[in-house]
Amino acid sequence: MQAQQRYYTPEEYLTQEEVAEFRSEYRNGEIVSMTGASINHNQIAGNVYAFLKFMLRKTDIKPYIGDLRLWIPPYRQYTYPDVFLIQGQPVFQERRTDTILNPCLIVEVLSKSTKNYDRTDKFRYYRSIAELQEYVLINQYKTEIEHYTKADGNSWLFRAYEAMTDKIVFPSINLEITVEDIYENVEFDLGDRTGD
Repeated sequence: MQAQQRYYTPEEYLTQEEVAEFRSEYRNGEIVSMTGASINHNQIAGNVYAFLKFMLRKTDIKPYIGDLRLWIPPYRQYTYPDVFLIQGQPVFQERRTDTILNPCLIVEVLSKSTKNYDRTDKFRYYRSIAELQEYVLINQYKTEIEHYTKADGNSWLFRAYEAMTDKIVFPSINLEITVEDIYENVEFDLGDRTGD
């Protein structure tokens, strides 16, 4: 006989998350532990954040990394995007300063355990965010970047980048970055070892 899965309210999740040793995501009643990040995952997220932080200084667009939580009300999802941008003032979930609602660009570094989720259900949840204009998925095991840009209505344009010399243009923030800059100091031969 299969044990029934426990359903958690968003309030129960937030209470647990405040004292938890490791972060978890909330998926419509289910609490899902996040895997530890590999060195390549960390390096890529850090490269993207550092580039955006430097290039967007003195603008009203601010980058955030890792520990700031995102709430997606229509799907009852709490996530921790690897890197994201907010244009203008952050919109916080009611009575919280650690959970936001309005990213305009989200970057996820793919891992073996989350890549399918990041490309499918999570992207569907993210698309419900009115402010979101761009979604970027970065493979940490080889040179491969997937870039989605919001077009008219519910359409999204897709571009793939697989060469270090490629330049990625972010039209929503009028900025470009080379694939080489994203993968600076990343060693792909580490990708098959333990970790995400």
